[in-house]
Amino acid sequence: MQNLKDKIAAYRQQIPQAHTVAAGKLVRGIGLTLEAVGCQMPVGSQCLVQTIDGEIEAEVVGFAENITYLMPTEAVRGIVPGSRVQPLSREQGIGVGMELLGRVVDGNGQPLDGLGAIKVEKRIPLSRPPINPLSRRPIAQPLDVGVRCINSLITVGVGQRMGLFAGSGVGKSVLMGMMTRGTSADVVVVGLVGERGREVKEFIQDILGEEERQKSVVVAAPADTSPLMRLKGCETAVAIAEYFRDQGMNVLLLVDSLTRYAMAQREIALAVGEPPATKGYPPSVFARLPALVERAGNGSDSQGAITAFFTVLTEGDDLQDPIADSARAILDGHVVLARRLADSGHYPAIDVEASISRVMPMVVSDEHLKAARRIKQVYSTYQQNRDLISIGAYNRGADPRVDLAIKAEPVINRFLQQEMKQILPYDESLEDMASLAKGLGEG
Repeated sequence: MQNLKDKIAAYRQQIPQAHTVAAGKLVRGIGLTLEAVGCQMPVGSQCLVQTIDGEIEAEVVGFAENITYLMPTEAVRGIVPGSRVQPLSREQGIGVGMELLGRVVDGNGQPLDGLGAIKVEKRIPLSRPPINPLSRRPIAQPLDVGVRCINSLITVGVGQRMGLFAGSGVGKSVLMGMMTRGTSADVVVVGLVGERGREVKEFIQDILGEEERQKSVVVAAPADTSPLMRLKGCETAVAIAEYFRDQGMNVLLLVDSLTRYAMAQREIALAVGEPPATKGYPPSVFARLPALVERAGNGSDSQGAITAFFTVLTEGDDLQDPIADSARAILDGHVVLARRLADSGHYPAIDVEASISRVMPMVVSDEHLKAARRIKQVYSTYQQNRDLISIGAYNRGADPRVDLAIKAEPVINRFLQQEMKQILPYDESLEDMASLAKGLGEG
């Protein structure tokens, strides 16, 4: 065992020298990856690839015997066989500092907003060792997100990791903007990963707003960037949130979307030869998801907390999609947006029957929990008998519970809906909920 440790230590001492001196050349470029020989670089290190148009940056994503697999961070143009590959000896990680607030950066932490360079206090790695679970503070207090339905019926705790499950076009981005404007968190970090480039500016200008932007950091890696940049975009957003948590601040982290992060990892893994497993997703995808999600949450007593919302795209509104199913198992709850509600003009289109917060009983009072349960019971009774009521097959008086549900349905729907620009604080949400539950009587 000691001999093995000595060999590992000796190898690690050799890595910096090889990383700064050894250069190689390209021997093949297929699909998303480039293959180089003569490069002795560790996975995750950066290099420059010479092209006929200049130099492009790439990252080492794998190796096989003497072949090193590279993934360019931008579009591949002007690559020819034998192109020189030069390792970079620059400091790894991303620059962080308080000047990040109010700025928009890319997956590498470089500014995209044209406001000049960002003053960096220090550099931190994109990944860090996991926090000892026994060092984390327990989730003990609710977080105000400014959305009445979530504040009252799906209460989120400070340090909780939630999933936002929805198909395309049902209001995920709008709901994220509502939470950004209404949250009681000190800092908001938004990761827009793999989405349409048009939506980035719209989210910043129309949904986020100028005032809220001053306490926010936006990390943008649109769909037209390389899978490596999309992967980094998500990890950069989490790393920035960790920095502010280490400063003792409470952070709201919004990542849109976890599915695009998984798809980027799938593209990279398949490109370097990893075999597909569940519905085309390689095993490394399902290993990366919990590693990313577990970085959020409460810190130690001297740190703040990261309350995270990860959006999950459900293909064809199927909640049994592999990524959705995996995410649901590792998150502390989920908010489901229903297309049928969005199609009927019900916004936010939150399906309270399918949504749950697993830490809600630990952060609210017994009266709050009882009132929320009563509202859900009446709402669920109406939904279960919806078809009978719609076609006139239900006779009034046949079941007192259904009679109450029919009478209360328009009132509950008004309670669940909220205008996009409207902010309803936590205390006001609880007052409205208590008033509604009182009118519904005992279960």
